[in-house]
Amino acid sequence: MRSDHALLRVEAEAASDRISVEHAAKGLVESPRRSITPSNTFDFLALAFLATLVVIACFTAKDYAISNDEAVQHRYGELIIAYYQSGLRIRDLFTFDNLYLYGGLFDVIAIALGQVIPVDIYELRHILCAATGLAGIAFSGAAARSIAGPRAGLIAMIALALCGAWYGAMFNHTKDIPFAAAMAGATLVLLRLARQLPAPRTLHVAVFGFLAGAALGLRSYGFLLFVYLGLAVLIYLPWTESRAARLAFAANSLLKICPAVAVAYLLMILAWPWAALSPLNPVRGLFAYSEFQYAIRTLFAGRAYEMAHVPRIYVPFYLFIRVPLITQAGAALAMVSLLWRPVKQGPDRCRDLALLSAMVLVPLGCQALVHGPAFNGMRHFLFVLPPLATLAGVGLSDVLDAIALRGRRLACAGLAVVCASFLSEGVMLARLHPYENLSYNAVTGGLPGAFRRFDLDYWFNSMPEAIRMLETFVREETPLEDKTSTVYSVAVCGERPAFDHTVTLPQLRWDFRSEWDESEFFIAPTHMNCDRDLDGEIIGSVERLGVTIAYVKDRRAIVKRPTTNISPPFARQLPAANEIAQESRQRSSTDQAF
Repeated sequence: MRSDHALLRVEAEAASDRISVEHAAKGLVESPRRSITPSNTFDFLALAFLATLVVIACFTAKDYAISNDEAVQHRYGELIIAYYQSGLRIRDLFTFDNLYLYGGLFDVIAIALGQVIPVDIYELRHILCAATGLAGIAFSGAAARSIAGPRAGLIAMIALALCGAWYGAMFNHTKDIPFAAAMAGATLVLLRLARQLPAPRTLHVAVFGFLAGAALGLRSYGFLLFVYLGLAVLIYLPWTESRAARLAFAANSLLKICPAVAVAYLLMILAWPWAALSPLNPVRGLFAYSEFQYAIRTLFAGRAYEMAHVPRIYVPFYLFIRVPLITQAGAALAMVSLLWRPVKQGPDRCRDLALLSAMVLVPLGCQALVHGPAFNGMRHFLFVLPPLATLAGVGLSDVLDAIALRGRRLACAGLAVVCASFLSEGVMLARLHPYENLSYNAVTGGLPGAFRRFDLDYWFNSMPEAIRMLETFVREETPLEDKTSTVYSVAVCGERPAFDHTVTLPQLRWDFRSEWDESEFFIAPTHMNCDRDLDGEIIGSVERLGVTIAYVKDRRAIVKRPTTNISPPFARQLPAANEIAQESRQRSSTDQAF
C-alpha cells in the first residue's frame, strides 16, 4: 500500500510539473495579466522596441526630403514670433496666404530650438517631427496597455510603427504627425479621466487641456477632442440609476472638466494668434478649413479627381488600402467584441473600446457625410491611426487569449501568424526606405497594384535621390574644362526648396528658361503621370519593389540649344520661402489688417 501511495504521489508530482511547464510555455500567448513575469517581459520588449525606433529615427532622419509645405510653414512660424516680439504690431502673419487659419505650434518650437541647436533647420524639423511620431506610438501602446495589459500595449506599438502611412509621414509631415500625436496623447489621458468621472483628478484634467490646446495649436480639428469628451460623459453615465442621478453625474463631470477648456484655449491662442482676434475665429477657422477648395488633383482607382469632387468613400477607402490588414483585423475584432462577448468584459473595458471606436468612426463618418475636402490620400486623417492601432492591440491580444484556451500548439500557431504578419510589414517598409509612405496592402496588390492608380509620391520625396543620379551623370558627362562654366536648366515637377536644399553642383540650376520645356534636364515623380509632361532620354530612375517612383531625363538632344556659359559661376537663388515672404510683405502693405 505504501508503495502504491508513493507511486501515486510521484505521478501527481509529475503531472503537476507537466502542467507548470505547459503553463510557462503558454506565457507568451496567454494574457500578461495572469503572471508577473510575462507582464515584465512585454513591458521590457515595448521599451526595447521604442528605443530601437529612436535609434533608427536618429540615424535615418537625413534620408527624408523636404516636403512641399515645410518652407511656408517655417516662414509662418517666423511671422508668429515676429508678431509677439513686435508687441503685436507686425501683422504679416494674418495675410500670409491661408496659413493664419492654422496654428503654428510646431513651427515656433522648431525655430526656437534652431536658435540653440546648431543643426540644419530642416534636419531639426524632421528630428522633432519624428520625436512627436514616436510619442504617438508610445501613447497608442500605453492606451492599449491600460485596457488589456502589457501585451496589448506592445502589439499596438508595433501595429502603428509598422503602418507605412504613419512611419513614412513621421519625418516630414510636420503638421499632420504632431497633430496626430497630440490627439493620441489626449486620447490616453481621456481614457483615464473618463474612468474617474464625475470627479476626475486635477492633474488629468490639466494634462488633457494642455494636449487639447497643443492639438488646436496645430489644426482646428482639435475640437474633436471636446466632442470625444462629451461622448465619454455619455458613455460613462450610470444608466442603471435614476434620471436625477444621471443628470447630477453629467453636471458634476462637466463642471470638473471646465478647467481643461480654459487651459486648451490659452495654449491655442498663443500658438494660433488669429484665434485670439475674435472669440468666434476658431470656429470660423474650422468651417473655413472644411470648405477649402484648392486646384489640386488626386488619384482614386485610376481616375483623377479635383479635391472638391472626390467620392464620399475617398478617405475611408484610402484607410482600407493603406493600413496593414493585420491591424485592421485586430481593430475590427476589438469593435465587434462589444457585441460578441460583452458579458465577459468589465464595464470599463467596454466603455473604453466604445470610446476608441467612436474616435475612429466619427471623423471618417463626418467626412463622408459632409463630403469635406480630401486630397493626398488619408494625409489629413492620420490622427485616426493611433486609436485604430490601440484597438488592434486589444483585439489581437484577445484573440491570442481565446486561442490559448484551445491548446498550446494552437496558441503558438496563432502567435506565429501575428508575428509573421508584422514581420512581413517590417520587411516591406525596410525595402521601401525612405519611401515608407508608399506602402499599400494586399487589397490593391501592394505598391505595384497602386502604381498610377492611387496617390504615390505626391510630395516628390524621391527628389534627392533623383538629384544625386543627375549629379553623377553630369559629373561623368561634362568635360573637365566646362565643369565650372556650364550651367544646365533643370525642370522639376516639384517644389523648389527641396531642390535648392539638395543640389550640390553649381552646373545644375532650378528651371530658369523662359519656357519650362526649354530645360536641358527633367526630373519628376510618376505620381499623377508627371513624368510624362516632358520627353527626354531616361538616364536614371528611382525604383522600389519593382515600381518606378521617379525618372531623370536628359533633354539636350530635344531642345537643341547651346548650354549657357556664365562667369563667374551662378549664385544659388533665394529659397522659395524667402520669395513668398517678400510677396507676403508686399500684400500686407495694401491688405486690410484684421
